Amino acid sequence: MAVFDRLWLVSLTVVMLASQLDFTNASVRVFGLHARDLTGDPPGNKPDPYVKVWCGSAFGGMTSFRKNNANPSWSVEFNFPNCNAKDILKFQVWDKDLNFDDHLGTCDRQLQRGFVSSTCYLKKGTLFYKYEVK
Repeated sequence: MAVFDRLWLVSLTVVMLASQLDFTNASVRVFGLHARDLTGDPPGNKPDPYVKVWCGSAFGGMTSFRKNNANPSWSVEFNFPNCNAKDILKFQVWDKDLNFDDHLGTCDRQLQRGFVSSTCYLKKGTLFYKYEVK
């Protein structure tokens, strides 16, 4: 009987330890960022746009800004080696100004496994991006 008690205790310990492991971590690569029809401030002024990128609570960084460009593209790539497979991918598009940058829009999307090409309709234009979840 003592053998079964020990076996039960070992099984319980293994189950408890396994429940603490996170099998949902994923590697996420974001690339192919470009935008169309962004508007600046005041209306008619071309923006100086840039993009900030997050995966969950992890800030991946931001692009450089593109001076006087309503249809910019960025060749930068963002990598998130420990993103949770159910995290939200977040993009904020900004217009660089001397004093205060103008927020052109935010896009939040829940990650999907595989290769994804997507579009975000912002307050002031459209953002296109690609990502890959491994």
